Amino acid sequence: MPPKFGTSGLRGLVVDLTQELVSDYTRAFLAACPVGGAVYLGRDLRASSPDIAAAVAGAVRGEGVDVVDCGVLPTPALALAAGQAKAGAIMVTGSHIPADRNGLKFYTPSGEISKEDEGAINANLGRAPAGGQGALSDGAEAAVSAYSGRYRDAFGADALTGLRIGVYQHSSVARDIMMEVIAALGATPVALGRSDTFIPVDTEALDPDTQTLLGGWCAEHGLDAVISTDGDADRPMLANAQGQVIPGDVLGALSAQSLGARLICTPVSSNSMIAQMSEFDEITLTRIGSPFVIAAMEAVLGKDRDASVVGYEANGGFLLGFTASGPAGPLAPLMTRDCLLPILAPLAMARAAGQSLSELVASLPPRFTAADRLQGIATENSKAFLAELQQDAEARAAFFAETGSESGVDLTDGLRVTFDGGDVVHLRPSGNAPEFRCYAEAASFERAQSLVQRHLGKIADKLG
Repeated sequence: MPPKFGTSGLRGLVVDLTQELVSDYTRAFLAACPVGGAVYLGRDLRASSPDIAAAVAGAVRGEGVDVVDCGVLPTPALALAAGQAKAGAIMVTGSHIPADRNGLKFYTPSGEISKEDEGAINANLGRAPAGGQGALSDGAEAAVSAYSGRYRDAFGADALTGLRIGVYQHSSVARDIMMEVIAALGATPVALGRSDTFIPVDTEALDPDTQTLLGGWCAEHGLDAVISTDGDADRPMLANAQGQVIPGDVLGALSAQSLGARLICTPVSSNSMIAQMSEFDEITLTRIGSPFVIAAMEAVLGKDRDASVVGYEANGGFLLGFTASGPAGPLAPLMTRDCLLPILAPLAMARAAGQSLSELVASLPPRFTAADRLQGIATENSKAFLAELQQDAEARAAFFAETGSESGVDLTDGLRVTFDGGDVVHLRPSGNAPEFRCYAEAASFERAQSLVQRHLGKIADKLG
């Protein structure tokens, strides 16, 4: 399948991401979007990323635009540095997908590209090089320092005092930053599982072997929590002292609560418990994907620039739309998916309350979610199958016969069915990989997991 471009960026097999293709999309981005006279460039730890980054740098400089090379760093750190400089940015990353794939993420000075930007970039493909020669400078140290300093200053040296926190490093670009920040906030970090080869960790759907590792590490090292991220560190992972991973949408709710947010923008797939939380005045449900969350946040801020609004996805990526108060100082807005804030805010919240993470999560309304995916499912097959279920009530009833009678159907993004008794099953093909995802919500985690596995099994029988 050829590389695919959308608001999550350009993604495809490394063998298809040729210098010519990468350069073409880079020139199209520069022609279609404002970059403020410079492009900040970052990359993840995939073996293919240095060569792709070199192609990007060459194309940018060839258009007469300066490049600030930030090296290996988290995507939100790159976005923060570029935003502060009022510059554009390009991150070379395939996020959580396998190592034989890679991609580009594009940022304007105001943040992630929009659906309108996507169309404009596509319209500018095929441009000839301008023949310029922009400058090249090193911005790595400044970008990483600004990102880690953001959390040191807001949370303070005592926020996590007394905690032992495992850092599952694998091939995350944030592996050293996590160690540094956790120690700066008073905790004892324990390095775990560092890898010299790229590991495609999907924090939203950890494989069973990784989940077993987490529990073993907690027992072996006496940990209060384990933290990690996906490959480019725009998605968090936080597990409790038993190694049980806290879902990203629960981290989002806890972070919003701890930061004093009153308005939430989040995809329809997120845990519905937020509707039962009195702290929040307004909840806007969107399609899945940060561009839709950002658009909803911008609509809120367009009505009230001082609105205390946040956004988050079920994968845990958290967006801050207002200046919040941390335990030790202010935390400026960052309108891109971040991994550190939804890790640190719940940890600091639990410690301040004298609670474990498990106790903090138990204080929330009792709604539980689970998610997983089938890989290697052709997108066209997924879409055809889902269209049948969306349009044909009889086909839907047959597919969900073991689950119960439906009480509601939501087509905001994919197919989300609510059943008598309150169970929810949400089916959706991935927009940027040959994967089919299933989300579920129920009154217990075991029930939610059972719903996911049952329906993924039925989908595998149909499409596998």
